[in-house]
Amino acid sequence: MRPWIPETDLPDHERTARAAAFCERMASRHSCRSFSSKPVPRAVIEASIAAAGNAPSGANRQPWHFAALSSAGAKTALRVAVEEEERHFYGGIGGSEWQGVLRDLGAKADKPYLEIAPWVLVAFGQTRASETDLFPNPQVTESVGIACGLLISALHLAGLATLVHTATPARFLNRLCRRPEHERPILLIVVGHPAADAAVPAAALERKPLDQIASWL
Repeated sequence: MRPWIPETDLPDHERTARAAAFCERMASRHSCRSFSSKPVPRAVIEASIAAAGNAPSGANRQPWHFAALSSAGAKTALRVAVEEEERHFYGGIGGSEWQGVLRDLGAKADKPYLEIAPWVLVAFGQTRASETDLFPNPQVTESVGIACGLLISALHLAGLATLVHTATPARFLNRLCRRPEHERPILLIVVGHPAADAAVPAAALERKPLDQIASWL
């Protein structure tokens, strides 16, 4: 145990200003689907992952692992597997019920950015602390989700573009990233600089106002 170390004692107006400034900065965050191949230093990725490691987690088990892919071979293998899965999706439910929504957001089966962007981060959730541990980690998905939120925020504040993608096919990602069976991939986060022709679809500019995402009781 150690004493709680409080933040600087700020007046309320300064606290409000800081929160508002962060809100304004994050308002410019959008998913990017057109990346440049311009390199991103590993130190930026390391610092952002370290920031994610400060997230709260169930029973403080910290049930996350981030595999950072940058080699051409790994990213090509990832793209091939993901696009195969995506073609199945777009040929099924994605080709009917969700087709219009996804088209408006610029999503499609082809994912060239998986090879072009300098980094793809795979967020794994650890169901147990180790393969031999019989005690399961609690709230794994929730904990990893919070950590990914911090990670994306850190990357955005570093001036980088990101895109979140569902981590499928799952077991392939375990093999590609050399992760054990008690871990399961949850998210892919593509990281890099936006391409010169990158644009934000009009549909993605729509954000729910505060009165639709919060209530005061």
